[in-house]
Amino acid sequence: MYFILSKVLYILILPFMWVFGILVYALFTKNPKRRYKLLLTAIIILCIFGNPILFNLYARMWDVPRYDPGNTKFSSVILLGGFVSEDQNKQGFFNDAQDRYIQATRLLRNQTASHLLFTGGNGSLNPSGFQEGVFVQQELRKANFPDSAILIESHARNTFENASLSKAILQKTTLKPPYLLVTSAFHMRRSLLVFKKAGIPVVAYPCDYDKTNQGAFSLMDLLPDSGVYGKWNTYIKELIGYVVTVIK
Repeated sequence: MYFILSKVLYILILPFMWVFGILVYALFTKNPKRRYKLLLTAIIILCIFGNPILFNLYARMWDVPRYDPGNTKFSSVILLGGFVSEDQNKQGFFNDAQDRYIQATRLLRNQTASHLLFTGGNGSLNPSGFQEGVFVQQELRKANFPDSAILIESHARNTFENASLSKAILQKTTLKPPYLLVTSAFHMRRSLLVFKKAGIPVVAYPCDYDKTNQGAFSLMDLLPDSGVYGKWNTYIKELIGYVVTVIK
């Protein structure tokens, strides 16, 4: 029930949904002054959430800073799913978050960690038989990583299940904490809190940084950008998820 509720609530928190609701209200209200205020509010929301500078400032504050492990060795990387999508033929492919996979396998290949634990299943409300873990295991084998260094968890649907199911696997091994936690920078803050509450000692290794908030600001950033709305959707989801984790 919680899983389904979280998916529904996510739709309701999107800025475009707020604007849509306000515009529908403005369309049906018979009060001219109220209609004017509603239209003005919709325009303000669109301007705020379409402004690249405001987004970049927030993203830089929210994202967890990069971490260099140096010569420190870890028993395992914990790699969170979300970087594999399913096509219309129910075949997996790497999506825009594939830097998670790239960085995690790099840590394994350069022996910063001796093992890699992947956790991720299918987070769809109407899942098919596709499991991200199965796809990742196949890709790791193609890359010639030995099965003895790989642990696969292919049932988690969200970050809470990533943590709880990973903990169950790790407790059956001799791998000692802390573990290197690999996920996207925007997702790391919430992930750290979830894993801490689950009692799993981890060190953050964020990656997959948004390239648009890494450079200097320009005059073009003063203009609204339609691409920013989608990014806000992701960050608002993370903020709400973080608050829920705090009070859960």
